[in-house]
Amino acid sequence: MTGPVARDDPTRHTRLRVAAYAIGLGLIGCVTVAVLQAHLDRVDSLSIVLGVAAVAAGLSVTRLRGGASVSASFIVLLLAAAFLGSASGCIAAAISELTAARRLRTPPFAVAFNLLGSLAPALVAANMIRVLAPARSNTATFYLALFAAGVVATAVNYAIVAPLQQLYRGGDGGLSLQAVRGYAPSVVLNILLAVAGASIYVKLGLGGIVFALVAVFAFSYMTHLVTTAEHRAEQYRDLSWGVLAGLVRALDARDQRAARHSAAVARFARDLARATKMSERECELAHTAGLLHDIGRFALSDRVSERGRVLSEEDWEAIQRHPALGADMLRDLGVYGPVADIVLSHHERVDGRGYPRALGHDEIPEIAKIIAVAEVYDTLTAQDTYRTRVSSFEALRELRRVAGTQLDSSYVEAFADLLAGEGVDYRHADDASFDAELDIERRIKDTVEG
Repeated sequence: MTGPVARDDPTRHTRLRVAAYAIGLGLIGCVTVAVLQAHLDRVDSLSIVLGVAAVAAGLSVTRLRGGASVSASFIVLLLAAAFLGSASGCIAAAISELTAARRLRTPPFAVAFNLLGSLAPALVAANMIRVLAPARSNTATFYLALFAAGVVATAVNYAIVAPLQQLYRGGDGGLSLQAVRGYAPSVVLNILLAVAGASIYVKLGLGGIVFALVAVFAFSYMTHLVTTAEHRAEQYRDLSWGVLAGLVRALDARDQRAARHSAAVARFARDLARATKMSERECELAHTAGLLHDIGRFALSDRVSERGRVLSEEDWEAIQRHPALGADMLRDLGVYGPVADIVLSHHERVDGRGYPRALGHDEIPEIAKIIAVAEVYDTLTAQDTYRTRVSSFEALRELRRVAGTQLDSSYVEAFADLLAGEGVDYRHADDASFDAELDIERRIKDTVEG
């Protein structure tokens, strides 16, 4: 298999030309072999059924993330090769591939190597079955030969398509061994389905194979619907995270500490959750909630954010609404529920005198208690805060003073232990970066996979 080739590699165009000639010769060779062996094929009503199935397989092909695609064409190819012969297997493969290429608007070079990657396996499978189990009867030998032909055909397809795809995409699109391991279960399932389809045809005849193929295409269509839904969900999550990031940056424009403070609270909250042996999911939850804990301040009046202004009772009432406003914004934008619940509760106090719901100690989400510790600490130690900056030691003393009333004592002590092993840059999070902590591409990816 060829190694990665950079898109700006000056030899890439030469390699593509050579590959195009090789593909052309390979296609000519496959067609020649199929024509020479055409007299060995049988033509009957099964030919029509599998021809229609090949068209259906091409129309139902589903594009996966990363550019790969899946369809039922392999099952049709294998059945045609097994029961009809080499030429029929190649015709079924060509119909399916060309139909899929038209539907997906595949570029010509990719169409060519995909076509070669279908015709060659069809020839290999047909000839293996003809040699190993010429009777094509209801025997273990036939089914084992069909399974072996499926495995070898898959290997031939990989050997042809993987290096050509890698070359075509400039080194970043080849099917790696890791990708092969990921696809292996579906490949084995396809081969087993082909074997099952063959058994149904041998025992029940044409009606049985029609029913089996309809079931396969129904499942394939469902897969297409699921993949489409996942793609739309990914776009929606992308939009949601982009809107949230934009809101935080807009808030930062009004109050220039907002983005840095959110990043610092997120970092402290994640590390404190990890230090208290929370699960990785809970640590990620703490990090996300820390980033978004003050998002509700976007809905507050500009005067609330002005430094040096004496806030009125009405202003304080508005400030106490920001957790609920933030939680409502997150729910409206589709961010999963636990984050909104934590944002809603991050100003609650363990003595029940917090806001907006005056929850008691046991009613406050544990991660909301962590966010509260991180927020108070950063407010005390940051240089861009509204109050006089204090040292980490003085901030911890203040945290311990309000432990048991405002903050949870266990998390205060765990945070003190965490800070004991860190340097000044960490303890005073002046360089905290919202973009770095957000890491939006990873976050969207993790959310989709989760």
